[in-house]
Amino acid sequence: MTTGGYKEDVVKHVGVREFRDHATQYLSGDEVLAVERHGEPIGFYIPTSANRRERFEQALERFEQTVQRMVAETGMSEDELADLFDLKQPLPDAQAKTIEILTKDDF
Repeated sequence: MTTGGYKEDVVKHVGVREFRDHATQYLSGDEVLAVERHGEPIGFYIPTSANRRERFEQALERFEQTVQRMVAETGMSEDELADLFDLKQPLPDAQAKTIEILTKDDF
């Protein structure tokens, strides 16, 4: 028997209250969950793979490389680059090229 495409023996069924009361435990685990209300599935929790830390570190490295490239290409300091992301400040026209370059790259 399957539930939403998942074999029941690999899916743990939990009620909404159970999921809410133990969310921290479930979200840090690696079990696939079928969240149910009155015995009917209302959603699924499918955790990411165990190598989350490795993917995070890779993304952080790509971000650092992008920042260093932007500093080199624009001549801006890291602080000046960070100021571009301060939503309280207006975006200077002279730095529009920097924003264009940033939006082209995936972090």
